[in-house]
Amino acid sequence: MRALRTAASGMAAQQLNVEVISNNIANMNTVGYKRQRAEFQDLMYQNVERMGAQSSSAGTVVPTGIQVGLGVKAGSVYRITEQGTPGRTDNQYDVAIDGHGYFQVTLPSGEIGYTRAGNFSLSPEGTIVTEDGYAVEPAITIPQNAVDVIISKTGEVSAKIDGQVDPQVVGQLEIANFFNEAGLEAIGDNLLMETAASGPANVAAPGEPGFGQLLQGYTESSNVDAVSEISALIVAQRAYEMNSKVISTADDMMSVTSQVKS
Repeated sequence: MRALRTAASGMAAQQLNVEVISNNIANMNTVGYKRQRAEFQDLMYQNVERMGAQSSSAGTVVPTGIQVGLGVKAGSVYRITEQGTPGRTDNQYDVAIDGHGYFQVTLPSGEIGYTRAGNFSLSPEGTIVTEDGYAVEPAITIPQNAVDVIISKTGEVSAKIDGQVDPQVVGQLEIANFFNEAGLEAIGDNLLMETAASGPANVAAPGEPGFGQLLQGYTESSNVDAVSEISALIVAQRAYEMNSKVISTADDMMSVTSQVKS
């Protein structure tokens, strides 16, 4: 009975849906996290009677035919890059991007990763690094005798040196933008990688046309909306239950058929 396999595909699809939603809820407090959504497509069809087929010698044709669908499949799991709310931290090395763009991070492999998480710190050498100690690109080193650090909206990093009146410019933060942000590959640790789908990185200073500005002393909150996720979870649960009910009904129908006596 086709209904068994069709409903089974529906249960598998809703299981994936719940897994995506659960990952969103788990990352509600992850800095710079972007929520994801699962999208589905109808699977394939069996043509019991093809539309347009000739139905008589007079040349009449079947207007609609008979097509029976065989279920559903996952089409994609895409990332929603909507801006998260900036949260004040008062940490001078925390930076949020207000608008489009990603911080660049040099990974241990030498590759460049991208992130919206701007909760930075200093390495033992005074370099601005991520939580995992990966250097922010381009590398910026804060002098050891600095008493304060100022990061402007346009990414210019200045250090107030003890005994000096004017701040000293020590570097310039740059951010990257992509034509298709949803095409970036998530690798964990708040990091994304460039792919053929995302297109190449376009790098510029913050505040340039098409690029966001920086907010020192802030981090970008996750854009997960708890109410929307719980609502989506309830819908997915009900869909799973209904597909389960279809399997039970198909099983009952097959049981009745097997009990028919000749």
